[in-house]
Amino acid sequence: MTTETTDSRAQAGWPPRRHRAPWLAPAGLILLSLIPVIAGMFRVTELTSGGVITPDNARFFASPIPVITHIASATVYCLLGAFQFVPSLRRRRGWHRIAGGILIPAGLLAALSGLWMTAFYAAPDGGSALLMVIRLSFGAAMAACIFLGIIALKRRDFNAHGAWMTRAYALGIAAGTQAVVFAFWILGVGPVSSLTDALLMGAAWVLNAGVAEFVIRRRAQMALAFSGPR
Repeated sequence: MTTETTDSRAQAGWPPRRHRAPWLAPAGLILLSLIPVIAGMFRVTELTSGGVITPDNARFFASPIPVITHIASATVYCLLGAFQFVPSLRRRRGWHRIAGGILIPAGLLAALSGLWMTAFYAAPDGGSALLMVIRLSFGAAMAACIFLGIIALKRRDFNAHGAWMTRAYALGIAAGTQAVVFAFWILGVGPVSSLTDALLMGAAWVLNAGVAEFVIRRRAQMALAFSGPR
């Protein structure tokens, strides 16, 4: 293996190498994921240790299996999925296949259990119809992205597969983004209303979807840039 300088790469028509910390993005994703993961751990502990039943958690005690399934699958999906954004790991075919074999069912379980809870759990104080529509829409979008990723993989369209899985993951970790968005809103504006709650939740999903599209386009541009003469 030879080492080339920036000047020699430029003379050959290659773009200059960008030295970035390969673990920076996954570390940020893990930190973002820890917010819902820790909250989920508290919820599971509450359900399994006989916590106090309140109007806010009564629906979980009445039917604990969907919420426990959602928390467990989302935890695996968010934390393991972050490592798929490490370039050195993603290039290892064995790792990528094994991790993908875990992430696909985990992601589908997380999305489908989330849809079930939205449709069948009675929200405290009646909830918001707008929030229900938003949750159903983005939960269905996450499941659809995973299914489209599977179809692209069967067709051996690996670029499309990666793009759909990136979109699905972005929607899957939106709970962490929502916590951050709500924190900034409460600190800067104040308490949230039922309408604001729905709009902020939706805004976090839209933000994550936008970031996913940016990552997908940037990945495609980099692949095009490095497809020149070697």
